[in-house]
Amino acid sequence: MTRPKVIVTRRWPLEVEERLASQFDVRLNETDRPYNRSELRLALQEADAVLPTVSDRLGAELFTDGVQAKILGNFGVGYNHIDVDAAKTAGVVVTNTPAVLTDATADLAMTLLLMCARRAREGERELRSGKWTGWRPTHLCGTQVTGKTIGIVGMGRIGQAMARRCHYGFGMDVVFYDSQPVADPGMPARQLATVDDVLAAADFVSLHCPGGGENHYLINSRRLGNMKKSAFLINTARGDVVDERALVNALDEGRIAGAGLDVFETEPVVPRSLTERDDVVLLPHLGSATNETRIAMGMRVIDNLTAFFEGRSPPDAVN
Repeated sequence: MTRPKVIVTRRWPLEVEERLASQFDVRLNETDRPYNRSELRLALQEADAVLPTVSDRLGAELFTDGVQAKILGNFGVGYNHIDVDAAKTAGVVVTNTPAVLTDATADLAMTLLLMCARRAREGERELRSGKWTGWRPTHLCGTQVTGKTIGIVGMGRIGQAMARRCHYGFGMDVVFYDSQPVADPGMPARQLATVDDVLAAADFVSLHCPGGGENHYLINSRRLGNMKKSAFLINTARGDVVDERALVNALDEGRIAGAGLDVFETEPVVPRSLTERDDVVLLPHLGSATNETRIAMGMRVIDNLTAFFEGRSPPDAVN
């Protein structure tokens, strides 16, 4: 029996690539170079399944001329880089990888929060550059974390995991916004009526909502103005949730204290207006970047492919 042809757009963990090769007629991306638009279109026309990542933009135009692919096994939980409606119209199922990256992403959000609060980026750069002159009472004093208020925007799996770390690890009060009622968030927490209510109440705001759609520029100039001047913004969700130009203006004007960002509007390009600042911590989209998590993500993709080609419903279909 002919095995389904599968095209993988980036390098995946070796354990996952080996399992793919054992089950499918797979074409791996040996160079790990991002596919361009023409290559993505060709992949959709040649393969039975295409396995994209967040770096692959699959807009509606790629599905208009007819495709052979019947399933997109997305490597990641977010899928706003894929026009899922256009894929559905073309008869293509889209799956993602929920649950397996929850803890890794929440850990990284907590890392950004602590780095911002305690000015860790500034301290490490000063020490490495040889400019540290020794301990002194007023040197690089940051912001206390314990006992402060964390505001969560998007109280799904990752938002709840972040809230647990903040409440049980650092004694923080938790307020949150979610578009749906959350009956049991897993810790003492107050659901507030609007995003603006959360921004006004929180000392740290952590974003855990999907990108795209109505969440595009959810955090804009007006909403940044609702935050405390002493507050920090943390984003491990999607880059387009934050209007970066508005964020830079808010930082310039002292309307907020700082930010920790793992995702950006035009990845991998990050504007100098962010990279040259001392009041932001920047990481290169490392939310799920642990060996254990990336392997689990890949295996979840394979589980979805296996179900699909065996005639079963993929467990993580999103369209």
